[in-house]
Amino acid sequence: MEVNNIFAIEGTEFPAGRRTRVMLGPNGALKGDQFSQGYVVIYKDGGIPEHSHPTVESYTILRGSGVMTVGNEEKLLKEGDYVFIPKDVPHALHNSGDGELHMMFVYAPNVIVDHWAQEQAGEL
Repeated sequence: MEVNNIFAIEGTEFPAGRRTRVMLGPNGALKGDQFSQGYVVIYKDGGIPEHSHPTVESYTILRGSGVMTVGNEEKLLKEGDYVFIPKDVPHALHNSGDGELHMMFVYAPNVIVDHWAQEQAGEL
């Protein structure tokens, strides 16, 4: 058994205003073989830009609130809410609260999604 701590993972800062720590997956602290999981802190007014990928995904809001867009639908999510995102459907999350938004993502199958490199390159 290997036990890790989310906060021991340095993670990656993204230009849209967040830090992503990949817990499980090909680029994670542990190498899962079926899915990827991560913990994201979105700073006030930050977000995850609209993107899509050929994996299904879920977002779970652990703290804070934000506006989630999936396809043409937009909803305010709060602590405890979670949403399923079908594959290839554009989606985005914006922190609309007064403080940090903490969320967890899970997607399958486990790949390194393209939108991280696209955002770092200024393409999103």
